[in-house]
Amino acid sequence: MEVIDQIQSVPDLESALCSVLAVDLPEPKKGVLLELYVQTVLFCRQQGFSKEQTSALVSIIKSIHEANIETPLNNSEHCYKYCNDLLLCHSVRRPPFSVKLFSLEEANCVLNYIQDHYLQHNKLYKYIFTPQVKLDLFLTYSGKGGEGLAADESAAQADDSSEAQKTSAMEEETAEGKMTFTVYYKLMKICETKSYQVFLVSSANILVHSE
Repeated sequence: MEVIDQIQSVPDLESALCSVLAVDLPEPKKGVLLELYVQTVLFCRQQGFSKEQTSALVSIIKSIHEANIETPLNNSEHCYKYCNDLLLCHSVRRPPFSVKLFSLEEANCVLNYIQDHYLQHNKLYKYIFTPQVKLDLFLTYSGKGGEGLAADESAAQADDSSEAQKTSAMEEETAEGKMTFTVYYKLMKICETKSYQVFLVSSANILVHSE
């Protein structure tokens, strides 16, 4: 980090961080990750942090990012707790478990920065860096379950066929009724013009007598 502290231009800083942190990712992942590291270094410069503090904060950001993208599921609470643990390990002098690099005020400032610049956008980073998972659900029936399903399908088809036959029979009866009425009507007209008497015995027998 001593060399990085001397770099002023952003493109050179990105190149140096890419080499130091071994960022070997395709675009746009590479650009997004380098932008995160560059903004962290610029924040450290604004706060006047030492190179040890800068190195520790970049490492903390890197660790939180890796914890966030290790799963496509929501783990924001875990990342937040992990961030607090890492800051605590760098804010309390307790060798060999922790070292005091940040004061209480600096630790709160760093926590606010991480919340505003990473944890608040953790779902966006997760979407970019984690593979998309697609679920294809197939149902296979076997044994009695499959036989029961086949029987239900056969019964449904039989019901449909029976309904179709009933509908066809009703249509035929309706057509026959219309035809019979038409025959009766025409005979009545003939009888009116030629003085016939018509006796309708049934729908199948028609008797016509002359006066």
